[in-house]
Amino acid sequence: MPKIEVNDKFFFKCLGREYTSDELEEIFPKAKAELDDYNKDEGVLKIELNDTARPDLWSASGVARSLRLATGKKVKKYTYLSSKGDTKDSGKRQFIVDENYPRYRQYSIAFAASGKPISEDVLKALIQTQEKICMNYGRKRKLIAMGIYKSDSITYPVHYGSADPDKTMFVPLHEDRNMTLREILKEVQKGKEYGAIIENELRFPFLFDDKGEALSMPPIINSNTVGAVEVGDKNLFVEMSGPNLKMLLLAANIVAADMADLGFEILPVKVKFPYKTEFGQTITVPYYFQEKTETTIEEAEKLLGVTLKAKEVVKLLSEMGITATVSEKGKITAYPPSYRNDLISSVDVIEDIAIARGLDSIGKSSLSDFTIGRLQPSERFSRKLRGIMVGLGYQEMMYNYLSSVKEYATNMRLSDEGMIHILNPMSEKFALVRPSIIPSLLKTEGLSSHAPYPHKAFELGKTAVLDSSASGGTRTDNTFAFMSAGEGENYNSVSSAVSTVLYFLGIEHTLKPLEDPRFIKGRCATVEVKGKAVGVFGEIHPEVLTNWGIEVPVTTAEFNADILREVKG
Repeated sequence: MPKIEVNDKFFFKCLGREYTSDELEEIFPKAKAELDDYNKDEGVLKIELNDTARPDLWSASGVARSLRLATGKKVKKYTYLSSKGDTKDSGKRQFIVDENYPRYRQYSIAFAASGKPISEDVLKALIQTQEKICMNYGRKRKLIAMGIYKSDSITYPVHYGSADPDKTMFVPLHEDRNMTLREILKEVQKGKEYGAIIENELRFPFLFDDKGEALSMPPIINSNTVGAVEVGDKNLFVEMSGPNLKMLLLAANIVAADMADLGFEILPVKVKFPYKTEFGQTITVPYYFQEKTETTIEEAEKLLGVTLKAKEVVKLLSEMGITATVSEKGKITAYPPSYRNDLISSVDVIEDIAIARGLDSIGKSSLSDFTIGRLQPSERFSRKLRGIMVGLGYQEMMYNYLSSVKEYATNMRLSDEGMIHILNPMSEKFALVRPSIIPSLLKTEGLSSHAPYPHKAFELGKTAVLDSSASGGTRTDNTFAFMSAGEGENYNSVSSAVSTVLYFLGIEHTLKPLEDPRFIKGRCATVEVKGKAVGVFGEIHPEVLTNWGIEVPVTTAEFNADILREVKG
């Protein structure tokens, strides 16, 4: 869970009064937080946040705002927000995403802020907010990168585009010489830390003003001129870039709310895109994009086990920052604040009602019914099967369920027709869902020639096949397979192993001839139980062994564990 450290005097100033440790421990649950530690001598509060879906709480300002709301104190109203159809004036402050924007990181937005000279505490608070947004919510800058700049040094409109990494130069933060974008990745610490995000691209993201002055190379580093914010600066420009527009808008709203609470005046910026977005081609940021969420008093009472009144619900939700209305029929319509986007379903609204009301206010009640925990029959069967295989000297393996056409089809002398393909896979290595465990076992064997023979391995796992009779057109099976490799492995040895396993399971079986390109012709068989085919076994074909780089004979067997358990009864 995210943790933040704040100066106690600064935090209490944000709250409006001082609190004791006991008072903080009592009130922090209202902000889904806990007091981790309070070092009064050093004046440091360590706060642990218990909700990864509430990035607005990952700062001193965010926690303080939530606690002020919960205690009924006055909270600043954010009048700077625009929304769909809003033509809020942003003056001459314009931000343009150029036609040559980086396609892999296509969105960038911004807003400006003005206030009294920044103190050291405020600057530290802004830096911590920036770090938590980018590192936690932004997945180490992959999804969100944020830069804060000196607005007085910027000539509007600001531009976001891409640049040649070997020709474009600027002086990066805390450096004293011009460097190319590629040199920054190789020589500057931030470039080494985050360069992997963009280093393989032909052009790198580049942020600059209308006079061509470099602001930064997102998501790596700011310039040492415009991007070096210091104590005493008054006017700021905040930019965010990434591949997801909604995440950027939420992050911008969070930072804007924090800065407004710290005394800044938020100055909207008109952002123009060269393409259509879900919110239009021009957006004035900060931008309210959240949708309403609905539930009912009846549903809330059912889940919480308490009686609620309409006025009480509106008041409780207001203490969580949510504007709500309740109809005469008890329908609750909740509008989240600009800095929250975690109301996904009606249950989220009800949870906020419970937190505002106080979890201790919900009465205790005894269970009206109970069950006795026990293993499912399928799990008991699986455990018995594993015990048999370990007793026979086999080692259990666990494999991934996705791989390539080469591994699941080509190497096995099979066609991939009829196998389950992944639509738009990240890589050809993850293009198919495995239809069989045997390729996974053979892959292991191909990498194990250095180990003393014989090699014995098994897996009890999932496989998936196309099935028009199943909902969704696919079926997932519990599958059991084992493999033996070494000199002397042949049809007789694997047939004996199959008979031994089925004997200990108490299953009688018969064999039938099998035609399967994976096996040597005449040295493989189908296993039937009570007239049902339950599996196959045999000697692996030499061509398959060559494809996997295996130089010793290998035998394998594979069974549908669901059918095995079914026929066993």
